[in-house]
Amino acid sequence: MKVLIINASPRVNGNTSIAVNELVKTFEQEGVQTETVQIGTKVIRGCIACGKCAQLGKCVFDDAVNELAPKFREADGLVVATPVYYASANATLIACLDRLFFSTPFDKTMKVGASVVVARRGGCSATFDELNKYFTISGMPVASSSYWNSVHGRETGEAAYDAEGLLTMRTLARNMSFLMKSIALGREKFGVPQKEPWQPTHFIRADLSGK
Repeated sequence: MKVLIINASPRVNGNTSIAVNELVKTFEQEGVQTETVQIGTKVIRGCIACGKCAQLGKCVFDDAVNELAPKFREADGLVVATPVYYASANATLIACLDRLFFSTPFDKTMKVGASVVVARRGGCSATFDELNKYFTISGMPVASSSYWNSVHGRETGEAAYDAEGLLTMRTLARNMSFLMKSIALGREKFGVPQKEPWQPTHFIRADLSGK
């Protein structure tokens, strides 16, 4: 089992890293490998809807997104962790995830996803919901914990004093490990759920008669 962790904080060893490190320690206890990639200081532009990824099999902008793609493909689970800016994930992470999920052609079904959000005070639940949407549109089960996956702290190091937040991280890692292992066993015995052909439904319909 392997989990890819994307840390979107621009602060190395900041409060988001404290939350991530709690996950990593618990994953190790559960026999799950982890790889953490910190993207907070990288230059990652947003998607321009050019459609070139359909031809190339990767994003036309060759940056950290294309570096993350093979790591995501090989992982059994993905954790995305971010500080909260204006009740949202930071812009670097959103640009990264928009392109990472859209440009990668591999099937993400039954990879386990989890989001982790870190804030001084408010905006955690809105950011948590925002990030989970990447998983739920991709056939990825979302790992849960004993509370929404949030840790609180403002100054560097303050997250270490959020006892409930760190408990939430440990519980999340244990639950995610169990879920990934269970899915692996289920895949061996039952395979993956059957997929039907995509049936896109568009809500704007042109009147081709010219009337």
